[in-house]
Amino acid sequence: MRGQQAWAEHVAFMDNLAADGFVVMGGPVGSDEQDFLLAVRAADEREIRPTLERDPRSQSRQLELRSIQPWIILLESAE
Repeated sequence: MRGQQAWAEHVAFMDNLAADGFVVMGGPVGSDEQDFLLAVRAADEREIRPTLERDPRSQSRQLELRSIQPWIILLESAE
């Protein structure tokens, strides 16, 4: 994962999205690190899709946005 093309650019892009509050959390899903899950703070898909398409790895076709699903959080810890 870390040795892939445009990794540093991708990390910088995602770090900026997290610092701006767009990405709330994210990381690989499963043991092969091929799929990622991102939780984002956005009004709707019209905000999400163009934002993630600016990722350098999306522009080089190394990342594919598979789906966007709403998530209603019903349970949170008090931390």
